[in-house]
Amino acid sequence: MVQHNLDVRVYYEDTDAGGIVYYANYLKFFERARTEWLRSFGIEQDFLLEHSIGFVVKRVEMDNHAPARFNQLLRIQSEIVELKRASLVFKQIIITPDERCLVSALIRVACVNLSNMKPQVIPEKILGEFSSVI
Repeated sequence: MVQHNLDVRVYYEDTDAGGIVYYANYLKFFERARTEWLRSFGIEQDFLLEHSIGFVVKRVEMDNHAPARFNQLLRIQSEIVELKRASLVFKQIIITPDERCLVSALIRVACVNLSNMKPQVIPEKILGEFSSVI
């Protein structure tokens, strides 16, 4: 399986009053990583929106192992672990530079037609790109 990596820095806005990343912000980091992963294949969100295609999160299983803190550099690792005709599952982890796992998640994403919010088959070009990395 091919893994995508995205480095992010924890900003003050990502933290609570104690300087620890607020748990919901990990979901934002995961979303950014999936978007950049798509971009690495030449798939832009603008293109998807123009064609009324959306990838929406259907399910999240997330485990918080240790806190991330203000100004810390993090790496988000993403890989596809399951691919179906209209959905896929990402395994995503957030690690420190010394490779300590802080957060891990399995995120099921469904392809939908944005005009009616019903599931649709992932377009062939995109499905081909996804298939090439699992």
